[in-house]
Order: sequence, then structure tokens, then C-alpha cells
Amino acid sequence: MGLIGNILSLGRGTERLGKVVEGVAEVFVGNRAKREEAEFEKFEIALKQYSDEFKMPSEGPFDRFVNALNRMPRPLLALGTLGLFGYSMIDPPGFSSRMQGLNLIPEPLWWLLGVIVSFYFGAREMHHFRSQRQQNVVVTSPSTAVTTEVVRSEPNTQPPQTRSTHLGLFSNRNQNTIDPNHNAALEEWRRLNA
Repeated sequence: MGLIGNILSLGRGTERLGKVVEGVAEVFVGNRAKREEAEFEKFEIALKQYSDEFKMPSEGPFDRFVNALNRMPRPLLALGTLGLFGYSMIDPPGFSSRMQGLNLIPEPLWWLLGVIVSFYFGAREMHHFRSQRQQNVVVTSPSTAVTTEVVRSEPNTQPPQTRSTHLGLFSNRNQNTIDPNHNAALEEWRRLNA
């Protein structure tokens, strides 16, 4: 029994020695688990800060009113135009007199109204187009990249024509790629003047 006790006590001594070595090593290297835990906590704090920063504040009555006003022009124009057809059938003399009044409005004022309406709807469409374009990622297929590289490496090969004859406005290029620097009109002009 004494021999077994000595062997077990040797194991305990080795365990104590291991803990001492671990403590000394932590002084120079640090505890990796504690370091990763601290980094994770910092990451969580930063993530919470970002999420708090981008939270939408609750809308007050004025914000809801302005948002409702912003949504009104399109339905009012559409329903108003349809209402004119109904009004012309309900009261033809009244409709006729009002249309004669509209006929007296000078042409520059009509142009101004057209510009205002077109800029309003054009700005909305441009906003939606730009936000959609920023969300889309330009993706090129690997086969397209390999083909382009092979064509560039060959000395006497020309890249295939990717333009139609409509002054470059329509092209049969790969629809998955959008080249923001592509100017079809300029390339067509250069081709015609070459």
C-alpha cells in the first residue's frame, strides 16, 4: 500500500508542478481562452452600440403626417384623372366649361406643370433605381473571365463584338455584368470614325 501511495503522491506533485508552470506561462503569454472571451465581449459591445445607433426612432404625429403627404400625389393624380372621366359623364356642361377654362391657361404654365410632375416622379424613380443598383453586386461568371483572359493573351485575336447597330444603345453583352465605365455611344462614334 505504501508503494501505491507514493505513486499517487508523485502524481499529485506533478499536477502541482503543472499548475505552477501554467501560472508562469500565463505571465508571459496570457490565457488564450480569457483573451478570446474578452475580444468577444468587446465585439458584442460594439455590435450593440451599432444596433442602438441605427434603431429607427418611433414616429411622432408630425412624422406620420408628412409620410402620409408624401404618399398622396400619385394616388391623387391617378384617381383625379379617372374622376374627370366620371365628371364628364355626370355633368357634361360643367365639364365642358371647366375644360374651356383649362384651355385658357398659357402654354409655358403647362410646360412648368409638366416639368414639376416629371421631376417629382423622375426623382422617385432615380432614388429607387440607385438604391437597387447599390444593393446588386456585379457578378461575372468564371467562364467569361477565362474567355476574356484567353482572348487577351492571344496576339492576333480580337474580342467579339458585343454591340448591335443601334448606336450602341442596346447591347447583347452578358446581362449579369454591368460595366459602369462602358460608354456605348462613344465607342460607336470611334468605330464609325476609324
